[in-house]
Amino acid sequence: MKSEPKKLLKKHDKLVHSEMLKVTSHVQRNTDDWIINTVMVEGYDVPFKFKRKRAYKNLKGARVNLTYYPAVETVAGIDFEVMQVVRIKVA
Repeated sequence: MKSEPKKLLKKHDKLVHSEMLKVTSHVQRNTDDWIINTVMVEGYDVPFKFKRKRAYKNLKGARVNLTYYPAVETVAGIDFEVMQVVRIKVA
């Protein structure tokens, strides 16, 4: 049986999977019913974002496996590149 990331990558051609990335910063903030998580990863200048219904444990300093889509977010008329996380798992 294939692992879940391999199944996702096969189905969605724009999806990217990275393993053993070191988290340098992890911030959580409330918006309506969701908690938005923003993770910065060593070697990348782009934030990795995901949302959950409940708070997530602090990932600062942890190694994680990420499956994500590159995306663009517009704030005040300025476009910012972000990575929209589909799956995150502590390695």
